[in-house]
Amino acid sequence: MERSEALRLPRSIEADPTATGLAHDLLQSAVPLWAGGELRVPRATLSPLVGAALNSAFAAGRIVRGFEDATRVLAAEARGLQQVDQRTGVTRGGRVSRLLILADDGAERFYRNVESLLREHAPRVLGLRLPVDQATLGRLLFGDGQVARLLLIEHKDAVASVLLAVASTDETPGAEPKQDAS
Repeated sequence: MERSEALRLPRSIEADPTATGLAHDLLQSAVPLWAGGELRVPRATLSPLVGAALNSAFAAGRIVRGFEDATRVLAAEARGLQQVDQRTGVTRGGRVSRLLILADDGAERFYRNVESLLREHAPRVLGLRLPVDQATLGRLLFGDGQVARLLLIEHKDAVASVLLAVASTDETPGAEPKQDAS
């Protein structure tokens, strides 16, 4: 991940004591999206907590399904943010506010396209790869027989909920197991 020292998570996460070290853990678990990839993307386990956070985001209407729809939504948001920045004369900070959840069984071409999308919308969009196939991810949110290779979490509160669920999961790949405070 190119922004290794500068991964700025949503403010609500930075203020949450259960998420201490989350940015570090995410960066430590980051791997290239594809064999020739340069951009490193964090990996996380699809734990029951992460699944529940994704279901909550879906129920709240905060999930966009599929690469094309996510691309369209992110482009529209970028245009809107650019217009606001021009109108106010203030450029907003580079904080993560959107999350791309990726299944682990896409083709190299898919991951090359995702890498381009993440570069285009950095630093406000963070990729997170789950070690599950598209059928498992699709079934979680959309039911049996459904697939989902990419999900866009499109609201900072939903992003924070998913990331806090990742922080609360003991099995985050690349992270040290969390110790019980008792």
